[in-house]
Formats: sequence, structure tokens, C-alpha cells
Amino acid sequence: MKTHFHTRRDFLRTTVLAAASVPFMGAFASSLRAAGPERKLGFALAGLGSFSTHQLAPALQKTRFCRLAGIVTGTPAKAETWSAQYNIPAKSIYTYDTMEQMADNPGIDVVYVVTPNALHAEHTIKAAKAGKHVLCEKPMEVSAGKCQQMIDACKKAGRQLAIGYRLHFEPNNLECVRLAREKVFGDLKIIEAGLGFRIGDPLQWRLNRALAGGGPLMDVGIYALQATRYLTGEEPASVSAITTVTDPVKFKEVEESIAWQVKFPSGIIASCNSTYNFGGMNRYQAFAEKGWFQLSPAFAYGGIQGRRSDGQPINFPPMDQFAAEMDGFAQCILNNQPTRVPGEEGLRDVKIMMAIYEAARTGKAVNLA
Repeated sequence: MKTHFHTRRDFLRTTVLAAASVPFMGAFASSLRAAGPERKLGFALAGLGSFSTHQLAPALQKTRFCRLAGIVTGTPAKAETWSAQYNIPAKSIYTYDTMEQMADNPGIDVVYVVTPNALHAEHTIKAAKAGKHVLCEKPMEVSAGKCQQMIDACKKAGRQLAIGYRLHFEPNNLECVRLAREKVFGDLKIIEAGLGFRIGDPLQWRLNRALAGGGPLMDVGIYALQATRYLTGEEPASVSAITTVTDPVKFKEVEESIAWQVKFPSGIIASCNSTYNFGGMNRYQAFAEKGWFQLSPAFAYGGIQGRRSDGQPINFPPMDQFAAEMDGFAQCILNNQPTRVPGEEGLRDVKIMMAIYEAARTGKAVNLA
């Protein structure tokens, strides 16, 4: 694996696509089989950067219940390119200032918001006011207040809001959830998790606090935080943290690296790390009374695999995480069922991350219980 990456997307794309299905996904898989492919929901992508170009648009071509029906962009050249490549009619191409006009387009059911973090609320609210369901990339926003505005707007519009936690649909991670929840190795005691990469362009929006809300914690550290929460099935009782900066010019607005520790109500302790200073850190390991299990890589777009202390591998067949994520949300809408990754889940992460930043700033543990 490479140890130097220019962007987070380069880092997460370095491995091949991972994992298909496990018993833990049984209900989800059954619902996909039961509904049939008659109805495909129209998805509009808001934000046509690398992520939409290389991950979401290709994944939409693999889904059973979704189709690419529209785009939102502030760049006319991108609109022209996408229109030609995906046969998107002019009436389904919008700018960020004309998103409300989607209310007159019944062919668009869902808006997938893929803009910088601090714009998520603005674009989610516009989509909700246009009567569209919303799938929003993580982190949900840069403050708990903005997250709540998104939740309220979607509820007022009678539309569903989901957050792009793709690993909730990734079978290797779900197998680890099963091992933890079924106590295959006894009660969990300690979790170690980390994700980082070497960031490139010093002018990119991820290094701008106003747009990003923070550094690697908000960008990729959230995956490690999520892992500790879905493995334990608990919410943190307290957090402590430290940040480091070795390049004060490049990292004048956001942290370069961050380490944090979480204590859960049951007594489980999680130690996590995230960085923009080096690559190759993409793993978690959970230690229990009678053994352990781990994934390495744990959070990549593909190639996720791991092993257990009893010698058994954790390595499911390849699948497209984004196709599964979007099909899952489409099924929730079609069947009028709640999503497993609602806005409330995104709000919880943002609250915890704000507490982690406070702990790092004050040098004191922050109680969350």
C-alpha cells in the first residue's frame, strides 16, 4: 500500500472493492430481494467533485433502486460534461441558487449532498423545501445547531434525512459488530482505532476551518469514532484529547493530528488517532475477555479485511459500499421505513467531536453522560 496520498479520496481508493453480505445484514438483503426492481428513485448529486465523479456516479450505475436523475453544480463546464456523459436533460441541471426549483421536477426524489461540510445545512434545507429526501455526506455539519436545523427542515417537509455512513452497509464491519454484540470473545474491554493520510494541496477547503469545521477528526477521524460507537453499541460517557501541529503554516487553521480517548458507560475504553501528516493508518482492533478481532484496512472504499484471535479470517467478497448505501436509503423511502443512519446519528457524532475539540483545547476530560 502507498504511504503518501494527495487527497483522502486517493487514500481510500488504494484498495480493491470489499465485501458482500453477512447474516447481520439479513433483513436488509431480504428487503432488497422482496421489493423487486420496478421502481427506481431519481437521485440528484449536489457537488460534482472527485467523490461524486469517481464513487457516487459509478455506484449509481450498479444500484437496483436508484438512478442518476439530476445534478447541482456551480461550474458550467462540469454541468456540460456530466450532461453529455450521463444523458442528463437541461431541466434536471441546477445551480446552488436554483435548487428550490427541483420542487417542479418529479423525476428527482433524493438529493445527495456532497459539498464542503459547512454547506451541508444550506443545501439540505433547500432540498427539503423542494420536497426531496436527503442523503448527506459525513460529517453532517460543523455544529450541532446546524445539524438540528437539517433534521427539523426534513421533518417539516415530511422527508427522510440520512447521513452517508457507508460502513453501516459494509459486511466486514458488520461482522465485527456481530462479534462484539454477540460477545463471541466475551465482553469488550479496549478498542484501538485510527485513520489518517498525508494531505496535499495546502489551499484545499479541508484546511479551511470555516468550511471544514476542523481537521482530520472531522474528515476521517469520524470513521474511527463511529467504529467505537457501533462496536460497543454505547454512547461515550467522557472524552479526553490532545492535538499536535508540526507545520504551523499549512495547519494554521485546523489540527494536523489528534489523539483522543473515550470512556463508555460499561467501562470500555477506546483510544483513537487521526492525522493529515502520514498515511498507512487505517485499522481498528477490539480486545475482549477471551480474544480479539481486527480490521486492517478497516475504513477504505474497498479491500477491507481482518482476522480474529482464533485464527479465522474476516474477509467477505467484493461489493460496492456506495451502491449498497444508496439502495438501502431508496428501500427505506419506498417502504416508508426509517433509515439505519438518520440525521440524529450524524448529530450525535458532531456533538461528540465538539466535545473532543473542547477536551483538547482545555486539557481536561469532558463528560457527556
